[in-house]
Amino acid sequence: MVAPHIPPPCNDPPDIALRKKALRVQCAAALRARDVERDQGIIHQLEPLLRAHAGPIACVWPLPHEVDLRPLCHTLAHTGITVVLPQTPPRGAPLVFRQWHPDSTMLAGRFGTHYPDGPIMEPALVLVPLLGFDRAGNRLGYGGGYYDRTLAALPHAARIGYAPSTQEVAHLPCGPHDQPLNCIVTEKEVIRFG
Repeated sequence: MVAPHIPPPCNDPPDIALRKKALRVQCAAALRARDVERDQGIIHQLEPLLRAHAGPIACVWPLPHEVDLRPLCHTLAHTGITVVLPQTPPRGAPLVFRQWHPDSTMLAGRFGTHYPDGPIMEPALVLVPLLGFDRAGNRLGYGGGYYDRTLAALPHAARIGYAPSTQEVAHLPCGPHDQPLNCIVTEKEVIRFG
């Protein structure tokens, strides 16, 4: 992915940063305690949305406690859709996406992530893992700002957040660099915005 510029670091004002920090603790605990059977329902809701796109589609290789989209990656690849996965660069830069296929060699990345040993490609659609979300479309990540910088660098890419319904909170604070989503997908529904 080549961006014309690197967006600024995603530093929230102190009051918003403190509220997000407290919510991250709550949402991380809910994610770890969830019934992982919900993951299949999320994939079931995502599949028809993704089949409408030619790709490349940016999926996510999960960390141990995250929603596992690997079955979805395989399904998309077997239907001929190009799948890319993120490589996490040093802090302050947007994610880099590399082409993945079922036979790809996976390499160890930063923060316990894995990415394929494939060519760099720019996605047309980005799936965004959510630690938390609200009905207004606000989202909560891990706090590194990677997806905010990435989405800012890809203004024309479709953006779909996904999370178990257990991750919904009544209200999330929104910082000046938070990037909006087109929709959020849970195992129960697709919540659309704009």
